[in-house]
Amino acid sequence: MFDIEAELKKLPNKPGVYIMHDKNDKIIYVGKAISLKNRVRQYFRKTNKTKRIENMVSLIDHFEYIVTDNEAEALILECNLIKKNMPKFNVLLKDDKTYPYIKVNVKADYPDVYITRRILNDGAKYFGPYANAGSAKEMVDFIKTKFKIRQCKTFKYKDRPCLNYHIKKCMAPCMGYISKEEYRKQINQVIDLLEGKIDRIVKQLKLEMMEASEKLEYEKAADIRNKILAIENISKRQKVSNISENDIDVIGIAKSKYQVCIEQFFIRNSKMIGRKHYFLDNLQDEEDKEILSSFIKQYYINNPILPHKIMVKEEIDDKDVIEQSLANQAGRKVEIKSPQRGEKLKLVEMAENNAKITLDNKEKDKTAILTELKDVLKLQNIPRKIECFDISNISGTNMVAGMCVMQDGIIKKNLSRRFKIKTVIGQDDPACMREVVTRRLKHSVENPDGGFGKLPDVIFADGGITQIRAIKQAILDVQKWIDNELNREFRINIPVFGMVKDDKHQTRALIDENKTEILISEKLMNLITNFQDQVHDTAINYHRKLRDKETTRSKLDEINGIGPAKKKALLKKFGSVKKIVEAPTEEIAKVNGINMKLAEEIKEKLCNN
Repeated sequence: MFDIEAELKKLPNKPGVYIMHDKNDKIIYVGKAISLKNRVRQYFRKTNKTKRIENMVSLIDHFEYIVTDNEAEALILECNLIKKNMPKFNVLLKDDKTYPYIKVNVKADYPDVYITRRILNDGAKYFGPYANAGSAKEMVDFIKTKFKIRQCKTFKYKDRPCLNYHIKKCMAPCMGYISKEEYRKQINQVIDLLEGKIDRIVKQLKLEMMEASEKLEYEKAADIRNKILAIENISKRQKVSNISENDIDVIGIAKSKYQVCIEQFFIRNSKMIGRKHYFLDNLQDEEDKEILSSFIKQYYINNPILPHKIMVKEEIDDKDVIEQSLANQAGRKVEIKSPQRGEKLKLVEMAENNAKITLDNKEKDKTAILTELKDVLKLQNIPRKIECFDISNISGTNMVAGMCVMQDGIIKKNLSRRFKIKTVIGQDDPACMREVVTRRLKHSVENPDGGFGKLPDVIFADGGITQIRAIKQAILDVQKWIDNELNREFRINIPVFGMVKDDKHQTRALIDENKTEILISEKLMNLITNFQDQVHDTAINYHRKLRDKETTRSKLDEINGIGPAKKKALLKKFGSVKKIVEAPTEEIAKVNGINMKLAEEIKEKLCNN
């Protein structure tokens, strides 16, 4: 039994990382500290905490910690553990899409230039991110046309050049028509272009143009002149402002009732080369500087592309240690700045304004789609809270249900719930649905401020008319319970609809209690499909977890003194029960927490069964 108060007294006054677990041993939060003793104790004291942290603390069953030599090591370890375990109460980055980068494979003899969405630590140079694939493709096409670098994806020597050479789009390195040194000059100019060093390229090209003219190579000189004009033209289209510094990332933040939006601008040599935005849930009551600190750590630690400066609106608490870690990573100085005036402050304000606009537009889209849903379902009010249920079992075994919640058009994964079926024997999905919805509704009637919150405005069932009828019956059951047992004046009136699938297991339509199919737009259908997929995954993953747990029960579970931790340690060391049987008793006794007496008992029990 883990005694939190006793363990708090054992905490060292040293830097490190602390890891919070719930009763199921799942990691729910990871943090770093200059002093583990002081930081971890704060969570269990009556101090002002945000609602998110209060909820997290209420679920802590036990914690562990890892001591490090300094805060910088703790920072890196914290980031790695968050990315690996994705704890539900940490700030987690989940942007809507993967943004394109331009990659120059500088390690190759004849480097190529292409678009990628994966950044690898492979020695190549990456440029971006670009706002969309179209702008990245336009730049790559420009580079390949104007600099005549190779077009082929895989390079190999050939016995004759391809069409690109004949139409003057490639210099045919595959034929040896251009030396590695001359080709490398082209690639260096491409890199200068992508880094925004336009003046350097133009200066070099003008020298080449004059040299060609002096040699009476007028066609070559004209080609270079056209290249200069094209480069200057594309440079003008990228200008963003009169920012005097190079290589800056600007971060803005905006909040709404339900979400936080982080907007990033990427500026290289006074040019906007791309932007990104992220949406974060359940952080509305967190301080901006806390959110920005978490974002910067997760985004930049271990990222091979680092700017010289990161600009935010206010100074973050652990600025110094993050700067130190990023500098060690980049091999140069990386600063986190909070400008107070001038052009840099205007740029941060522009990022914040864009974050607000992005957030407002997303919420307008959600309001519009919920209004459409209200109209097609013929509801009196906009359905702010929708709940969806699904049943999962195999031949009536390990029967479970999943519940997902859509709040104001956003699927809230933290509000998902899982149920074990308690009263139904044998495979009877409608009966299971009736039991689960009855239990769920009673939670809100008894405690509206509890974990389930208020009653939903609408209920969706993953299924057809039989599931709709089961839910309607559950609503009647709860109403009778309220009238007869609670003796309260309270009426439940929740519309119920089914989500039916076609033969390919894809969402086909919504239906009502009269078996009428409801026609909806493609945009609304995509939202409903995503909702149905989420609840299906919630139910089936819980079913698999229970089934796997049952499957992995072993003879070790029958031995007194072997709990989950010791069982895990044994299986981690030996791999299987069979190998434990084959191992010497002395080897078993080396496992943490197992003495010779227990090792002998394990050996005896396993060998006799």
